[in-house]
Amino acid sequence: MSSEILSVLEYMEKEKGISRADMIAAIVNAIKTAAQKGVNSGQELKIEINPKNGQMHAWALLKIVDSISNPKVEIPLEKAQAIRPGAQLGEMIEREIDPATLGRIAAQTARQAVMQKVRQFEKDRIYDDFKDMVGNIVTGTVRRKERNDIYIDLGKAEALLSGKEQVPGEEYQPGDRIRCILLAIESTPRGPEIMLSRASPKFVRRLFEVEVAEIADGTVKIEAFAREPGYRTKIAVVSTDPRVDPVGACVGARGARVKTIVRELNGEKIDIINYFADPQQMVIEALKPALPREIQIDEKTHRILVRVLEEDLAIAIGRKGQNARLTSRLIGWRLDIDEFKAESSDPREVALQALGRTFGLDPAIAARLVAIGINSPAAFEGVSVEDLVGGGFTAEEAADIIARVAK
Repeated sequence: MSSEILSVLEYMEKEKGISRADMIAAIVNAIKTAAQKGVNSGQELKIEINPKNGQMHAWALLKIVDSISNPKVEIPLEKAQAIRPGAQLGEMIEREIDPATLGRIAAQTARQAVMQKVRQFEKDRIYDDFKDMVGNIVTGTVRRKERNDIYIDLGKAEALLSGKEQVPGEEYQPGDRIRCILLAIESTPRGPEIMLSRASPKFVRRLFEVEVAEIADGTVKIEAFAREPGYRTKIAVVSTDPRVDPVGACVGARGARVKTIVRELNGEKIDIINYFADPQQMVIEALKPALPREIQIDEKTHRILVRVLEEDLAIAIGRKGQNARLTSRLIGWRLDIDEFKAESSDPREVALQALGRTFGLDPAIAARLVAIGINSPAAFEGVSVEDLVGGGFTAEEAADIIARVAK
């Protein structure tokens, strides 16, 4: 049996990384428990395994007494002194026994203990190896499909890409290479389970962090994010360095960076826009190339009504309302999009009405704005007090107009 134990210890140490001391402790404890329940029931046992040669020794722990009432736990003084000269009444003595007498059940239990230790070690190893990788992108090989779930081999462990974390339209076969984000490690009765995702917005965010150096170093920040997996993603970015264009950094030279991400997402469309704290500016930016003709903001209900021309309506709403939903999530406001119907066929009159309704401007002020080319709410983008003063407005009038627009 010693050669068997030694081979087990060596295998576990080299192949599984389990130390000899841990394996010996598990085997000893299992044998002792099984023996005390079997033929050695009622006995106090001591078991040792030599880590170098795998040899096992066993002893029965006995109390030295005058007269024996239970031979399994007691020994007379004469026999005790033959084992250990000078032994005294009331002391405990160790009498060596043949390990073979511990029984077949003890040997089977030892094997079970080895397997249990291996399983527990592998569970602990999976958690230790992957706990610091949560939120990172991992690459694996598709091993098998069960119903809607895909099991992926990550080398050291198997991970689960559940149906709800897959992107609609993507198909994978056993042997295919796949990249996912490690979403979480969940505890189950079978041990820790590694959960992956390709549908999570975090996956796209992490792809940008990997591909765009300016995001990785903090120069460019993703301030808002919305995604419909497999269809479209919208991100709003801002730069902490005025010399760096955040949108340009994400797109890359000739679109190289964003094209790499789009390829990984199998053609999913990605809109990258500048971030503005003002929801009105965000709506204008997010709906491009559709041009809002009128914007009404309700601060109390956190709701925005946008009216666009009939030819821009389909672009603003998007396929099956997709663009409107993503824009709403991006800015964090309820968004309604409606057709803009001019109350007059005169373009100048239409512009006057739009400026008056949107910003509550006096008709005379609105007429002066139209006269210098500001003929819609969207036309205020980038306009400053100085621009209006240069257009003939007083500093006070210009400041009031800009304040209304900002509000």
